[in-house]
Amino acid sequence: MLDDRAQTLLKTLIERYIADGQPVGSRVLSKYSGLDLSAATVRNVMADLEDLGFIASPHTSAGRVPTPRGYRFFVDRLLTMQPLDSDKIHAIEDQLHPSQPQQLISSASNLISELTHFAGVVLTQRRKAPKIRQIEFVSLSEKRILLILVTTDGDVQNRILFAERPYSPAELVTATNYLNQYFAGQDFDHIRQRVKEDLLKLRGDLQALMAAALAAGDDALHQADSQYVISGERNLLEIEELSSNMKRLRELFDLFEQRTAMMQLLDMSHRADGIQIFIGGESGLAPLDECSVIAAPYAVDGQIVGSVGVIGPTRMAYERVIPIVDITAKLLSSALTFQSNS
Repeated sequence: MLDDRAQTLLKTLIERYIADGQPVGSRVLSKYSGLDLSAATVRNVMADLEDLGFIASPHTSAGRVPTPRGYRFFVDRLLTMQPLDSDKIHAIEDQLHPSQPQQLISSASNLISELTHFAGVVLTQRRKAPKIRQIEFVSLSEKRILLILVTTDGDVQNRILFAERPYSPAELVTATNYLNQYFAGQDFDHIRQRVKEDLLKLRGDLQALMAAALAAGDDALHQADSQYVISGERNLLEIEELSSNMKRLRELFDLFEQRTAMMQLLDMSHRADGIQIFIGGESGLAPLDECSVIAAPYAVDGQIVGSVGVIGPTRMAYERVIPIVDITAKLLSSALTFQSNS
């Protein structure tokens, strides 16, 4: 889409903006790009880049700033990564020495925050899937039903189901007895394997209720079984692009307290292959529209169990932050694997 000259100027513009935090003008581009171009040519290329949506012009300045689309092109095509030096890698390794898993998780979150000066976040390792001891349906109103799940380790989870039609007390008792008879003592991983064929055996009028109950139960236990640890949120108060909009900053901190949305984003990262980068609106979460999230999965004995990441402004030094997240995920994997086998 972009010729070499346009790519060089876009790369230079983004690097200067990340370094200085000021809109970049044609004179600065001419100086730092290494290209022998007239000021008029530079302005023409910048106008083309703006038309394509890679850069934008703030009203108060003649210079340009990158857009999320520009950052995405930069990260995917133009980024020159800066590998961590061995001393920094050894320093991270020293702080992630095998110990209790929860201490390792907290250490990883703190480390990423300290090294990047942004917010470090870790989706914690999941425990072995809990087994169901008891399932119960309680009618709340004509089409609202309370699902109660009790696991064998004593955890109780409640979810409200919105039924498509009213269910009589007798039908709810039938559904309760069926689930307890066939699924008590099993975990949801096993239940999922059986549910398709078992639902087909049910009377058609109970299939929808059972399907909704199992989906809600799986989601409830999944959320109860996962946590995320976040460190260094206060660092974001020092970032001018974020702190200048107090409404958005409050929304961002509210997001950190809402487990579900952040966990879903991190869960997407740990189910993907390698480093995942969400720039601005790519996360699908409005409070992160002016932020980037960089995350990488970590594993125990080769099995991915969570992800580590950083949350910061879109104007971040991606070439420096990406390797920090990547190395931390790898070293956390090694430490947790060693701990689980010792």
